[in-house]
Amino acid sequence: MGIKKYKPTSPGKRFRTVMDYAEVTSDKPLKSLTKTLKKTGGRNNLGRVTAWQRGGGNRTKYRIIDFKRDKAGVPAVVATIEYDPNRSARIALLNYRDGEKRYIISPAGLTVGDRLLSGRGAEIRPGNALPLSDMPLGTFIHNIELRPEQGAKIVRSAGTSAQLIAKGEDYVQIKLPSGEVRKVLSRCMATIGQVSNPEHENISFGKAGKSRWIGRRPHVRGVAMNPVDHPLGGGEGKSSGGRPPCTPWGVPEGIRTRRNKRTNMLIVKRRK
Repeated sequence: MGIKKYKPTSPGKRFRTVMDYAEVTSDKPLKSLTKTLKKTGGRNNLGRVTAWQRGGGNRTKYRIIDFKRDKAGVPAVVATIEYDPNRSARIALLNYRDGEKRYIISPAGLTVGDRLLSGRGAEIRPGNALPLSDMPLGTFIHNIELRPEQGAKIVRSAGTSAQLIAKGEDYVQIKLPSGEVRKVLSRCMATIGQVSNPEHENISFGKAGKSRWIGRRPHVRGVAMNPVDHPLGGGEGKSSGGRPPCTPWGVPEGIRTRRNKRTNMLIVKRRK
C-alpha cells in the first residue's frame, strides 16, 4: 500500500497523487452483493437543491456491507480485498463456512486467506468482531455500534480507530478519533483493529477534473457573488466580506449545531 506520483507532463499531473492499489486483489465486485445507486444531485424529494456543489460524477454500484456482523460462531475466510468507490476504506469479501458471502470493511493488515470470526469467544485479532464487554482495555477498534444489533455507525472511514479506555457494568468508555470520550453500551459490537487505507488522507487530486469525477461541483466564494445571492456579496472592487463567515442564509459558520439532548449524558469528554 503506497502513493504513486506522476511525472509533471501537464499542470494537472504535476501535483496529482493516487493510491497504487497494491492490496486490492479483485477489480470486479460480487454481483449479488451490489445494487444500483441513484444520484440525487443534492436535491430533495421536491426537486430543490438542499446540498450545494453536488452532481455529475462517474457511475458507481453500491456494495452491500455487513455492518452488524451477526453471524456469530460461523468461521469465514477472506476471499478478496476490493476497492469501493462509495467509501474511503477498502472492503473484504468473506466466504462463510455455511456458504454465505458478505462484504465487510477491511481492517489494516488483512490479507486473502485470513480466517475471521464474530461473536463471543472470538480471538482478539484484526477483523474479528465481538461485544465490547469481551475486549481487554487498550484495544483499538472500529465499526462501533451505538445501540445493540443496530449495526456499526461510527469509526468507519479510512485509517481511523478508537480505543477502549474504561469498562463498567453496563457501559464502556471509548476514546474516538476526534478526541471525544463517549460511553457505549457494553453489549454493542465492534471490530478489532484500524480501518484499512490509512494513506487516504495524503492523496492530492491535482486538478479540478478529479473532483468532478467523484461528483463534486465547483464551490463559489460568497465574496464573489452579488448582494442578492449572499450576505458577503457586493462591494466596489475586491472586498473581503466585512462580516464573519456565514452561509448564504446568514447563519454564522463555526457555531455548534448539535441538538441531541438525549445522548448528552453519554459524552464524558468533549472533543474541544
